[in-house]
Amino acid sequence: MPTQAAVPSPAPAHPHPDPRRWTALGLICAAQFMLVLDVTVVNVALPALATDLELGRTALTWVITAYTLCFGGLMLLGGRLADALGARRVLLTGLALFTAASLACGLAPNATVLLGGRVAQGVGAALLSPAALALVTTAFHGTERPRALGIWAAIGGTGSAVGVLLGGALTAGPGWPWIFYVNVPVGLAVLALLPRYVAKTPPRGEREGDGAGTGTGAALDIPGALLVTAATGTLVYALVRAGDSGWTAAATLLPLLGSFALYACFTAAERRTRTPLMDPRTLTRRPVVAGSLLMLVATALLISFFFLGSMQLQHLHHLDALRTGLLFLPVALTTAIGAHLGARLVTTAGPRACATGGLAVAALGCLPLTFLSPGSGPWTTLLPSLATAALGLGAVFVTATTTALGLIAPHEAGLASGIVNTFHELGGSIGVAIVSTLALTTTTPTPDGLTTAYTLCTLTAATAALTSPLLIPRGRPHSTGGPHGVH
Repeated sequence: MPTQAAVPSPAPAHPHPDPRRWTALGLICAAQFMLVLDVTVVNVALPALATDLELGRTALTWVITAYTLCFGGLMLLGGRLADALGARRVLLTGLALFTAASLACGLAPNATVLLGGRVAQGVGAALLSPAALALVTTAFHGTERPRALGIWAAIGGTGSAVGVLLGGALTAGPGWPWIFYVNVPVGLAVLALLPRYVAKTPPRGEREGDGAGTGTGAALDIPGALLVTAATGTLVYALVRAGDSGWTAAATLLPLLGSFALYACFTAAERRTRTPLMDPRTLTRRPVVAGSLLMLVATALLISFFFLGSMQLQHLHHLDALRTGLLFLPVALTTAIGAHLGARLVTTAGPRACATGGLAVAALGCLPLTFLSPGSGPWTTLLPSLATAALGLGAVFVTATTTALGLIAPHEAGLASGIVNTFHELGGSIGVAIVSTLALTTTTPTPDGLTTAYTLCTLTAATAALTSPLLIPRGRPHSTGGPHGVH
């Protein structure tokens, strides 16, 4: 799923390009590749994790959501830190934390250590990703920048595809710990080599001479980052809890109300602070709201498909992890194909038509799973349905980014990019929390539960398709001119 992170302010262009820039791009992309990989690589290993560590349904859900929650909730803060402290320093810090956390996950003897490691991985990713993209945008200029950003964007699609295949191969081979161990040598190699090829980046205040972003706490909205992450975490907890206690139980309703209260506190805090993490006025812009909601829905659906399909294939069809990964490879590839087609259609047919068509294809693709038996042959039912749905969602991902960044003024693109990508990560957390509540009893899916979850996915895609023409403003996207432009 190709995405852009929240990007700190780029430095002025250098008259003489650094000859090491392409090597640096390769190293930075290798680091980003690990972050994307860890969203999908875990899905195929979930049954093995549940068996070896005796994980219940709640803990199994948090294996996915803990990572995406911290990644998305703290991404905007990561961008601010890269501005305040320098992008290279923040990238190396995030990479070191992510690498150490990956080792801890692989060595985890129980659920507590594993979930703690996943949280730390998410924090490291939130520091690494925006700083990495900032370094890419400052290292390349002119006609080279679109080429570099195209390579960066391709990491998203290939990471998702490789993740499902690698997760299956490692789980079926040396075992599930290796889905985390594989990050360690890559992380150590990038940590050792990157300082040789990437020059130090001064804080924004030193670049601009305005005293801003000096690295002091006053320039960083840490309370805002903690509030939005806590609010979403409480929401996910309530959704997961509903599977055990019911939707009307106090154990579900109280954290649900608490999450709304925390979101209200976040909104109030952002209005009062001098350096808001997320300017509330940006969320009143129709293109940003439309793009963010499209990204939330598309990510929630796609990650839910990987989660549900992995559990169905391994529990109901008794496939091993490797065959499960192989079966999901076409699904990941059709997502990338859909994104490629969406990039062409969004400029010719417009964002409204592209989003509506993509979501309609997603709904039609998932529709057969609402009335066919989950025990039917996976190659003739599950694979065609999910591959078709993923084709439509790939176009929606491109439309979401294009709508948010291509229909607003260029000077607003940086913040809009951060908001959209925050919704991208949080969508995965919310989607998995809901479908696990519907589909699983303990750690095993039931046929009725799977049908209910797929029905909800179909209705969600269909509803989004019907509302997209009303939500997305008229017009064609334009290039924002900076690193966030529509290329």
